[in-house]
Amino acid sequence: MFLNRQIKSALLFTSLVIFWQVSSFAQSGSDVPSTKLRLLENMSPVTDAMLNNPPDSDWLIWRRTYNSFGHSPLTQINQDNVANLKKAWQQSLADGPNMATPLVHDGVMFVYGAQDTLVALDATNGEILWSYQHQSDKAASAKIGIALHGNKILVPTSDLRILALNSKTGEVIWDHQITSPVSAEEFSNYALRGAPLIANGQVIQGVTASFVPRGGFIIAVDLATGEETWRFNTLARPGELGGNSWNGLSLQERSGGSVWIPGSYDAALDLIYFGTAPTYDTAPLLHSVNQPGINNDALFTNSTIALRPKTGELVWFYQHVANDQWDMDWVYERQIMDLQIEGKSHRVVVTAGKLGIFDAMDAATGKYLFSLDMGLQNIIASIDPDTGAKTTHPNAIPNAEDTHLLCPYALGVRNWPATSYNPDNKLIYVPISEVCMDGGPTGRGGILTSGAGMAPKPAADSDGKFGRIQAVNIETRELVWSFRETLPPTTAALSTSGGLVFTGSLDGSFKALNNSNGEVLWQTQFDEIPQSFPVTYSVDGRQYVAVVIGQPAILASTWMGIMSSFQGVEGNTSLVQTMQGKASIQVFSLTEN
Repeated sequence: MFLNRQIKSALLFTSLVIFWQVSSFAQSGSDVPSTKLRLLENMSPVTDAMLNNPPDSDWLIWRRTYNSFGHSPLTQINQDNVANLKKAWQQSLADGPNMATPLVHDGVMFVYGAQDTLVALDATNGEILWSYQHQSDKAASAKIGIALHGNKILVPTSDLRILALNSKTGEVIWDHQITSPVSAEEFSNYALRGAPLIANGQVIQGVTASFVPRGGFIIAVDLATGEETWRFNTLARPGELGGNSWNGLSLQERSGGSVWIPGSYDAALDLIYFGTAPTYDTAPLLHSVNQPGINNDALFTNSTIALRPKTGELVWFYQHVANDQWDMDWVYERQIMDLQIEGKSHRVVVTAGKLGIFDAMDAATGKYLFSLDMGLQNIIASIDPDTGAKTTHPNAIPNAEDTHLLCPYALGVRNWPATSYNPDNKLIYVPISEVCMDGGPTGRGGILTSGAGMAPKPAADSDGKFGRIQAVNIETRELVWSFRETLPPTTAALSTSGGLVFTGSLDGSFKALNNSNGEVLWQTQFDEIPQSFPVTYSVDGRQYVAVVIGQPAILASTWMGIMSSFQGVEGNTSLVQTMQGKASIQVFSLTEN
């Protein structure tokens, strides 16, 4: 799960152009060049057809396409010339923790950063076109991104609103306040982390509810009006499907099931796919109550949920791990792809949780197809080849006496830095952290109510390298190559048809790897940590690569503390610089001849 508390003072500010440093460029609204006005005016409406099949030049959705590949077909920047990549421009962003995904359409970039601040930029030079900052009394939280449709930008806020802004002016079109039948104190624990998903006329948003009774939910609001059309509760209700899976707990005693990563959409099947997180309230679920008809699986935590976007109807679900006692989320991206399995083509949904295990399910029915364990965990002892049911190793069942070295650590083999999938070579590129933990005993306090200890430790055979990019052939279920480095990755992987994989690390580096063997072909060093979702796009025939850097959000800041504690491990080195937390977007292109 993803918790973050950042104190901020926010103002509401909407204008066509504001005073903001862009290298040496700053200007008032009266000085706006007419070419910049034309750039906004000439933006075409984003249609359903565009979202389903984006122009090669654009990055319109969180992972570019509905199938969450995180892959671009652009090839101008490729293995032969990436060594000539240079900074094209940079732009300061509001200070604070970022995990942003820039979106680009018709030469305009939209970046939703810290302090609930959204800025529209000229994607060729970073000049500001307009900016909007949402006013809220609630502490700001890092967001993954926004969504585009028509002339609207859909924006989740820290005070649990979904806004529709005019993409050409930044003006508010409608404002929807999400509500819930909980106390004001409990309501304050809700958060919106993920970008909205636009599907079948609906704006679909997952809600984080880490300690809130009744748990998380997925909400849909009408794209045209902003009115709520449906919500799906991610914790099964008593008397309903899965309601007997909570060890006899009442609804008020159930929590978890947060949805903080954006969903995916298969337009042909008309299904949306979301992942859910576990619960921190693990103590009441640790041991079964042994009552007929009751179990402690805790549905629908750690599940893939397939819904109809128009109605929220549950079509199918698949629970990846039941009764998770170690916060091993399966909330991350669901990738939709066609694979050959035993000589037949299957439309599948593929996802991996913190355990570093991929599960594949039939996209239409949810039928389990196969798993692939990348070999970096020892919590799961076995996986049923027919159902995918996972059996926990006896050493990984918390108790009051024992401590065992368990892998991975609570931040996982993987976390929110998303995988990318290249459909050309069937490889998934996975940002990985190789860190374990002393698991147990219970009763020691901490985030889990069992009190099970989770002290980070190097693996028994650690060589001091804790970061890895792993290439996986998901069709043949083989590990193809790995690139390993000292510190963990802090960005999503970005794959391109130019034969490249871009990735950023805790040491402030940003690299381009050869997608065939992991060789580093290009690297740059930032004064801050890249911790976002890199994107690539093109304008007027020129390709760019963009990444947001800045103040460490909870993932990067936690890794910084852990890596500092590992300084005695052979081969590890300290951070080479002190990060100041100055947020910005950094954009690169090839040097001009």
